[in-house]
Amino acid sequence: MNSQNNNILTYKKVGDYYIPDLTLDDQPDTEISIYGRMRERYLKEHHPGRYSYMLLHGILYSHLLEVDEAAQGYLDTMIPRMADAAGVTEELKARDQMAWVGRMNTIRAQVEEMIRADLIYC
Repeated sequence: MNSQNNNILTYKKVGDYYIPDLTLDDQPDTEISIYGRMRERYLKEHHPGRYSYMLLHGILYSHLLEVDEAAQGYLDTMIPRMADAAGVTEELKARDQMAWVGRMNTIRAQVEEMIRADLIYC
């Protein structure tokens, strides 16, 4: 029989009441960006059971950070690839800035839609 049991709940007395002595696991200092917040809101609204499970087991924050990192990876790799494929070059930027901005905004919107489909709403 294991003498160490990590599931023992301790209490502290506050006034006339005993309150569970609960602590959160250490969380990273990294902030969650827009994509992690979108994922959190999606889980909370559409999968409350999964959201509660992840929150109670201390894995929600790390999951949201993973989504953020994956989303940033999408942005960093897909935008340049799609810009090259669409012929959006520095030459176009020098020649016609408004056309370049319009095409880059379209490409960014397409990549963000892929992020929502592949990472946020799955």
